[in-house]
Amino acid sequence: MSFIFRSFFLVLSFLPSMKEDQMGIPHLFRCPISLDLLSDPVTLSTGQTYDRSSIENWFAYGNLTCPVTMQKLHDPSLVPNHNLRHFIQQWRQMAQPFHPDYSTTIDPLFCMNRGLESPQATSQEKLQILQKIRVLIDEAPCKIPFLLQTGLLPLLLQLLFGKLDPGFTEELLYCILKLMSFDEFGCLNMLKEESKMESFVVLFENGTAMIKQSLCHLVGAISASSETTELCEMIGKDRRFLHRLVDLIHQNSETSKAGIEAVSALCFLESNREELVRHGLINGLVTYILNSETKKRSSAAAVTAMATIEQVMGMEKAKEALIKDPQGVKAVVKMVFRVSDHEGSESALNSLITVCCESLQARENAIAAGVLSQLLLLLQSQCSCRIKTKATVLLKLLRSKWDEEQ
Repeated sequence: MSFIFRSFFLVLSFLPSMKEDQMGIPHLFRCPISLDLLSDPVTLSTGQTYDRSSIENWFAYGNLTCPVTMQKLHDPSLVPNHNLRHFIQQWRQMAQPFHPDYSTTIDPLFCMNRGLESPQATSQEKLQILQKIRVLIDEAPCKIPFLLQTGLLPLLLQLLFGKLDPGFTEELLYCILKLMSFDEFGCLNMLKEESKMESFVVLFENGTAMIKQSLCHLVGAISASSETTELCEMIGKDRRFLHRLVDLIHQNSETSKAGIEAVSALCFLESNREELVRHGLINGLVTYILNSETKKRSSAAAVTAMATIEQVMGMEKAKEALIKDPQGVKAVVKMVFRVSDHEGSESALNSLITVCCESLQARENAIAAGVLSQLLLLLQSQCSCRIKTKATVLLKLLRSKWDEEQ
């Protein structure tokens, strides 16, 4: 007991008088010994963080315990807490760091961050924390800026590359995607590390349908941001990932819609198109289009699939793949005219004009698939003048080529 009292009074001897401006410092930014703002945060094996000078003074008095938990330290090493140092720097740069609502809001959020990072926390405890974060995101969006200020997004991305339970990973990806809509995408560049890219691909290969769908949305976000162009190029060169992504489209499952959105996003970079075509992109998109109505799949996804085919038609290998596919031209013709709407019509017309201009086989396939009746129906419909103009161009092209061959 005397040891505990001696330690307690020793801690008190380190405490400075509390300054008025210190009252606004978030609890987790204070050294538990000095109560000052942490300037050089270091963490003990117990998981407690202190200012380096304060804990070194504690050790200098002959103490080999953690001041907060009073646990005996078998390993007295001090590990720099770079994350917390970064959070403190962000906090100090805020225009109004001592806003009265800041501490009461930010402290519980930092507690959740530390719970997710803690090696002592069980998987179930971390899942419960993540579920609380999800509730905050969904029901209190006004607190999302505070969540981002704690560095939560990079932390969640780091956690993604660990060996996690599928349920935890699904919750994790949900939170990541929600937070990304409010933040810059630069933190995604951590995926450029070889080990993390490998983990990303393995997760896509072995994850649940929900995980694969979320990772496809993540790829879409990466492709859409100028901050992550290099990362987008890296993904476009990863043959294992592209193979799995195209395979996902071939499966014609509900998750295939997310796969189509992902390949469409990747195709915005010309350098990615060749690899995707090499991995069977055309056949996958053709298969999806042909099954989109019979299986009552999303018409929006079929339109995206058609737009992606149009996007790669400038490549000879893509044109060859479309013509050689027994159902390729037929799938495009199917998109020329649909009773419900005219979405996809222009992409289909552009694609047919491109392949029919150079290939007799493409023209024969198009006519066999009923393109002439499709074009006549389109011209009699309420579609735009631009679409009608392109339909007329295709009709004239087919007729002139037919006359030349007679």
